[in-house]
Amino acid sequence: MNNRTNLLLLTTTLIILSAQNCLAHFGMVIPNQNIITQEQKSTQFTLAFAHPFENGGMDLQKPKTFSVTSHGQTTDLTETLQPATFMEHRSWTTSFSFKKPGVYLFAMTPVPYWEPAEDLSIIHYTKTIIGAHGDDEGWNIPLGLPTEIIPLLRPFGNYAGNSFTGQVLLNGKPAPGAEVEVEFYDEGNKFLAPSDYHITQVIKADGNGVFNFTCPQPGWWGFAALNEANYTIKNPSGQEKGVEIGAVLWIYLDQYSGSRK
Repeated sequence: MNNRTNLLLLTTTLIILSAQNCLAHFGMVIPNQNIITQEQKSTQFTLAFAHPFENGGMDLQKPKTFSVTSHGQTTDLTETLQPATFMEHRSWTTSFSFKKPGVYLFAMTPVPYWEPAEDLSIIHYTKTIIGAHGDDEGWNIPLGLPTEIIPLLRPFGNYAGNSFTGQVLLNGKPAPGAEVEVEFYDEGNKFLAPSDYHITQVIKADGNGVFNFTCPQPGWWGFAALNEANYTIKNPSGQEKGVEIGAVLWIYLDQYSGSRK
């Protein structure tokens, strides 16, 4: 190949890599359903790390912890995790049985993910919240994670078109002006975004760390509030590098089904 052809191939490759690197990362904790009715006893979970709208997976090492908090108690579920494949990459799965009514808050703390394109490690503290058997008390309690999103709208039993409101906490305190990325999990890869800007929506929280977003489409929506940690960790080459910590929350919005007739 001549020099002009080589230059064209190199330019094309750089454009493709640049587009891939712009995709937002999201920790994912996705149950089969986020409301448990009287007829249901359990649900299955998928734990993953991915670009949810574009269905681009990344390998997720076995999380440091996966837990559930309900009725004032936290239970470690880490040893129940089984290896799985999600978006053609390593993920984890487990099931959970709901023995009594309540609100159940599930949280994953992953092993740091080294992202060479950004020259840093990523840790996404990821939550989802399930209401079981009609109870809806305690869905807004903080779990004491290094960073987390506290829902100010009940995070289950909502329709597409509802506005979700949340508060970003960093070290237990409101994070003023926090940047929150929002992305729809396009399960089945059905939708085409009008532009790259539409793939990941971006919001700035107010002075109390509160943000609001109206979700137009039924399905799973992820909110990721990103901050830089005040510490470094070693990359695979042994160099001390910065750390992005993310507070991630997943909620599900239902399609309005219309009248009974």
